[in-house]
Amino acid sequence: MVAAPLRHNPRPQRGGTPVRNALTALAALALAAGLTAAGGAPAHAATAPGGPGSTPYWNEDGGVQGFATALSSNSKVWYTLADGALQNVYYPQTDQPDTYGLQFYVTDGSSFADSESANAAHAIALADPTSLTWTQTNTADSGKWTITKTYVADPARSVVLVGTTFTNNTSTALRLYADYQPYLANQGYANSGGTDASGDLVASNGAVASALAASTGFSAASTGYVGTSSSGASQLTSGYGLSAVYSGVSAGGHLDQTAQIPVNASGSTTFTVALAFGSSQSAAVSDAAASLNTGFGAAERSFESGWHSWIGALSAAPASVSSNAALLRQYYISLMEIKADEDKTYPGAFVAAPSNPWGGSVSAANAGAHGYHLVWTRDEYEMATALLSAGDAADAKAALNYLFGYEVTAGGYVKQNSWLNGNPVWNGTQLDQVSFPIILAYQLGLTDSATWAKVKAEAGYLVANGPVTGEERWEEIGGYSPSTIAAEIAGLVCASSIASANGDSTDASTYLSTAKSWAASVDGWTYTTSGPFGNGSYFLRVTQDGNPNSGASIGLANGGGTWDDRQVVDAGFLELVRLGIKSASASEITNSLSAVDSVIKTTTSYGPVWKRYDHDGYGETSTGADYTGSGVGNPWPVLTGERGEYDLAAGDTPGAKAMLQTMQSSANAGGQISEQVWGSAAAASAPGTGWTLGQGDDSSTPLMWTMAQYVRLAQDISHGSDLDTPSLVCSTFNCQGSQPPPGNHTETVDVTVPVNTAAPGLGVYLDGDFSVLGEGGGDWAANGVAMTKVDDTHYTATITATSAAALSYKYVLGANWSDVEKSGSCADIGNRTLTVNGGTTTDTVLNWGGPNTCGSAQAVIDVSVPSSTPSNATVYIAGNFSALGIGMSSSNDWNPVLYPLTKIGANQWRIIVPAVSGSTLQYKFDLNGTWTNVEEGASCAAAANRSFYFNGSGSTFTASDTVVSWAGLNGC
Repeated sequence: MVAAPLRHNPRPQRGGTPVRNALTALAALALAAGLTAAGGAPAHAATAPGGPGSTPYWNEDGGVQGFATALSSNSKVWYTLADGALQNVYYPQTDQPDTYGLQFYVTDGSSFADSESANAAHAIALADPTSLTWTQTNTADSGKWTITKTYVADPARSVVLVGTTFTNNTSTALRLYADYQPYLANQGYANSGGTDASGDLVASNGAVASALAASTGFSAASTGYVGTSSSGASQLTSGYGLSAVYSGVSAGGHLDQTAQIPVNASGSTTFTVALAFGSSQSAAVSDAAASLNTGFGAAERSFESGWHSWIGALSAAPASVSSNAALLRQYYISLMEIKADEDKTYPGAFVAAPSNPWGGSVSAANAGAHGYHLVWTRDEYEMATALLSAGDAADAKAALNYLFGYEVTAGGYVKQNSWLNGNPVWNGTQLDQVSFPIILAYQLGLTDSATWAKVKAEAGYLVANGPVTGEERWEEIGGYSPSTIAAEIAGLVCASSIASANGDSTDASTYLSTAKSWAASVDGWTYTTSGPFGNGSYFLRVTQDGNPNSGASIGLANGGGTWDDRQVVDAGFLELVRLGIKSASASEITNSLSAVDSVIKTTTSYGPVWKRYDHDGYGETSTGADYTGSGVGNPWPVLTGERGEYDLAAGDTPGAKAMLQTMQSSANAGGQISEQVWGSAAAASAPGTGWTLGQGDDSSTPLMWTMAQYVRLAQDISHGSDLDTPSLVCSTFNCQGSQPPPGNHTETVDVTVPVNTAAPGLGVYLDGDFSVLGEGGGDWAANGVAMTKVDDTHYTATITATSAAALSYKYVLGANWSDVEKSGSCADIGNRTLTVNGGTTTDTVLNWGGPNTCGSAQAVIDVSVPSSTPSNATVYIAGNFSALGIGMSSSNDWNPVLYPLTKIGANQWRIIVPAVSGSTLQYKFDLNGTWTNVEEGASCAAAANRSFYFNGSGSTFTASDTVVSWAGLNGC
């Protein structure tokens, strides 16, 4: 993502980002017994003067230390935490921020007024390692007070609850004020509000409203305009109290809502603040009251239960992180925040980030496409593959379904980015984004007709419009891009497989031949042999004329200047390795690594990091000021993760582990890994920044692509290979070389599966105790080895071990243990065993535990065919499979090409068909998947349908059939 030019606004000191707007206030509530408001009553006024207030801006992203939501569709709030405070709340969707922030002010009423953000030391931690239950602890710089806040979203409602303990560390009574700034409906202006009859502070802008309430009630509440004397925050900092209380505002504007919380005169006070959102002020007030009545403890338990259930259904944390507390913490934070990023109105939709890079320089005066809270297909693919690697195939599939439904157009074009409802924002053509949904569909093992329709449109668009892209992955320039072409090639190979599975051999051939042609040409288009870096031979970032030795000029975005294209390099060529087109040891890859390391690599105390490309202008200025259209691009931690995946492909596991450690070390105290980190010691130490070389800047924090890269690299290391490398692409281009590494052993595993295997659109996985193979793999993960689909009833995989090893294993459908293989009567079966020693293992799965009904009645259908049947022909069965009660639909019925039999002897073929008892299968045999060669009777007469009745649960029946002749052969 690249932001539009922004307005510069100097950022505050690193001590915190003060919440500059106050919150709407309601009528004062009576003080609770034993609590004090300290000081005289404020003067009351009808409505606040000074509208509409100062120009609103968004927050600086660099301070974000936490992000969360509840895993419940009833709770449509997401929130970020920064500088000791609540920052942006999103409601009712992840593309609509509604707040600038909520923090507390503390004053003694006469000599000081502290804000949590600006006048305290901040600490943040997860209260539970496998739940996004964040706790902030803010300790006054003066030592006079401490505030501890734990945040949850009420799973039952769109309410953020803040369980708060205020501790007065002095002998003098202190006052506590909540200060809230609504930016409802993605806008800092046009908010109106005041004090509701309930005493809550309410605000609204169009169809979005908020209500602020506390379990203690408010001693005083006021709504004013930011930057004016009516602002509660201004009154506190200038006069140490609310000298005037305003019931509301007369016109919409930039609101500051402030409320006094009654607290004990000494010691600690514990209470809950509720910030509720709804379609009206009354709805928000009602939900705030309901959540407070439920109580923080009950909401917290429900919140954590949702996260525990989700984590518990995934694969165990990978071995690469499980023995290191910091790496493990980072893994769970990254994984949970990816899941938290999913929208609830549009399931499967993931915005690029809940953030607004350099937001302190971005006007919030009008609603619009501010920041990264939009959908980019590229970023969504990265998140989906991370979830898939962690064992969450369901959410990865939901992501694909969303992309197919909202981002992929009928003609196969994929929008550059969009709002969640699919309305486009920018209109560039990026062919890697056209390719990624195809690759994801292949990785998920989806070949159903609906998937094929989308894949066919996208693949057709690639063939018609590639390989030249309108924009490459950095969204700034078009041409021949190695990273984009890698995605196109992989996408077309995967599309060829899906086309074949749907009987479209013509398109399959077109896609595959195009992919092979582009793979053979990518060096000629993008690999220079006359460059100024390294040994002169390396991949360029992009060429616009397809001649990498021409020295053509290219203009760079963001003030980057105009350069000979041989002087602009990035590491995007590593996509050729990750996606299986080139070997990690190919000379053109290693030469290019030397070039980019000499130009765009930065060494920090945390490890190596890389810029996007040289002369990049997308970043802070050389003095550390916000990006406002041009600047100096900093290194991106996601590129460190990509280098780790390359290291793993190259057999350098220690190198990959070092890159994982560098990514973790670049995270802030809350485990947020930013889009960019400071790459200039001078800029990092410039006055007003307070940042550190190798640590996050004020770009997007977090960037979900980066968080996803961390999760995926951790899983890759434990599996000993890059899980997102499509096996078919790798085998097509021999990406691992013709022989396994010296000393390694391989075993080919071929399995015949039931006819209903492909019906739910899930892949087949081989899972076992992979640690015995010596390749760093984890044991018994449900998504152990994704098998390659040969056809609907046959899958294959190759297993590699460092030495001959005995492996215990089972087959699982869709990476879900509830769908593990079963016996013919649907009973559990024991583990299988094989020895990895250069041979081929052949297995048969009789049944699946799910996701459809396990067919406890079973037919073994053997058929003898004429001796004149061609030796290279394949026998298929077609019939009314939807009648068997095992989850097959009418689209599976009477299709001659879906279900091949397995040859078991000379002229002998077999297939196993599960069903529920009482079902009847009508069927016929055909040859080579076509009705042209359907079976016929004596004298070439038409053959009637065969029939098989399943008359007993837990039983296996055998049908012995004979085909007399085939239509179209031997005179028939």
